Amino acid sequence: MQLFSLLDLSPVPEGKTTADALANTVALARAAEAAGYHRYWLAEHHNMVGIASAATAVLIGHVANATNTMRIGAGGIMLPNHAPLVVAEQFGTLATLYDNRIDLGLGRAPGTDVATARALRRHMAPEDSFPQDVQELIGYFGDVPEGTAVRAIPGAGTHVPVWILGSSLYGAQLAAHLGLPYAFASHFAPAMLQEALDIYRATFKPSPALSEPYAMITVGVCAADTDTQARYLRSSQILAFARLFSGQPGKLPLPVDDIAAHVPAQILAQVQNALSCSATGSPATVKSQLETIIEKHRPDELLVTGMIHDHDARIRSFEIVADILTGMIEDEKTPGRRSHSAGISA
Repeated sequence: MQLFSLLDLSPVPEGKTTADALANTVALARAAEAAGYHRYWLAEHHNMVGIASAATAVLIGHVANATNTMRIGAGGIMLPNHAPLVVAEQFGTLATLYDNRIDLGLGRAPGTDVATARALRRHMAPEDSFPQDVQELIGYFGDVPEGTAVRAIPGAGTHVPVWILGSSLYGAQLAAHLGLPYAFASHFAPAMLQEALDIYRATFKPSPALSEPYAMITVGVCAADTDTQARYLRSSQILAFARLFSGQPGKLPLPVDDIAAHVPAQILAQVQNALSCSATGSPATVKSQLETIIEKHRPDELLVTGMIHDHDARIRSFEIVADILTGMIEDEKTPGRRSHSAGISA
């Protein structure tokens, strides 16, 4: 592993507004760039009062304008919600405005509830056209001849890097078949992580986009000066997931001292299982936990994420994690230690 990146869902804390959340996203992106993060990704979610990144392409442009060197992208765009041509035009415009800094991660899920999905799509097709839609979209970014009937303008010739996202084996199989980089959503669905990575690496077919497999895994993080403080801060995200699992989603809750007193044991067990690919605690604790995850799964790149109610504490958490990962990468470069990164120019 030679690179680390950050996934921001632009959470809306209790007592705050979506405007506050969007301002926090810009501040966090600037701090992440200063701390050495390689990418800063935002995700498409709809009809969720606790997440402010619904208009993902718009927010990516806003963050790209507020930063200078870090790659900015989608982790991801839920392609079934959109016509491939529209996505190509949006991200082609972003790539034209922010030369060689834009990523496009594509997901197959709707990123919302059924009613909202219908509102987004209007006419939902019963068949799964995701693989065809991905290839159509990639085609729009290519060197399309001027006489072609349909072109993405802007978009044609931008060669925006496309990633396949997934939380099951389907995305791993598709990414391997198309020869694309792959990102696994292990921060909330870790069950099939290792099997998906194994399938992706074993069946990967080289493509014009990528000569060898490149896998990124997502890890939840919450770092603070002490283990106790970190567990307290982490309780906000646990509460948020518990309410989501209970059918009562909302804004990011305030942290609590005793999470077990606020969440039924059965729900708490489900949440802890879903969020098990994570590192929480003091710098030493987080370092140990991240080392275990990286050693087990050998990602080419690590994508970290985490929702903390207090904005300053959230920035500090990601700064601590950046210091830890920078040190780990430097250690890996030490003679005698094996470097695992396949490398990716995107």
